[in-house]
Amino acid sequence: MPPESFVPSQSRTSKPPRLVFSEETCPGAAPVFAFPPNRDTLGGTSYLIVEKDGNLMIDSPAWDENTRSFLDSQGGVSKLVITHRGGMGKVREIQEAFGCDVIVQEQEAYLLPNVSVTGFQDSLEITPNFRVIWTSGHSPGSACVYYSACGGILFSGRHLIPNSQGDPVPLRTAKTFHWTRQIRHVRKLLEMFSPETLQFICPGASSGLLRGKFAIDQAYSKLAQLDLEACLKSEPLL
Repeated sequence: MPPESFVPSQSRTSKPPRLVFSEETCPGAAPVFAFPPNRDTLGGTSYLIVEKDGNLMIDSPAWDENTRSFLDSQGGVSKLVITHRGGMGKVREIQEAFGCDVIVQEQEAYLLPNVSVTGFQDSLEITPNFRVIWTSGHSPGSACVYYSACGGILFSGRHLIPNSQGDPVPLRTAKTFHWTRQIRHVRKLLEMFSPETLQFICPGASSGLLRGKFAIDQAYSKLAQLDLEACLKSEPLL
């Protein structure tokens, strides 16, 4: 019988998580797995970083027996970071199952009334290798997670997602909270990082546009090529 905290998602995971980074492909990096798109988070992609001091999960995967079994096999979840309100999914059930710390930007913490959360304002250093950065725009508390391995990996949630060419872009939709603020936070990331410190972006949505990959390479250079002034004038997609 599944544990009492097990409440399945509306859909079941059809594919196992995929290994994105490993010690073999990126010396010094912890294994990073990408989960299949989750219907509970409108097709969002979540990630698990298997760290010796405790595993870090970014956004909620589909919560089913396959996911529970896989997470158990990897040592559970120590910390769960939510990058935006649409990435919450079955947070409460995951916390009940693993006793993990849930980290969310303070403006969206109220959306998890039955979950014990750690809120942050502008940024939060989780470990010496991981930092959460507030990048409001897509939603009020939208955030990215930076991992310093592999020349720098940014887990961008829905702040930046791939376009049809596989390049990172901010996407304006009818539900975008504040477009000007989102563009301002793209500039913030460009000021914070460099080609040497931001090699990859792992998006939290539209990963199918990467054609079998889960990471955008040469991430800073591609981000720096964006015409942000033109982005500001773009019309929202329906």
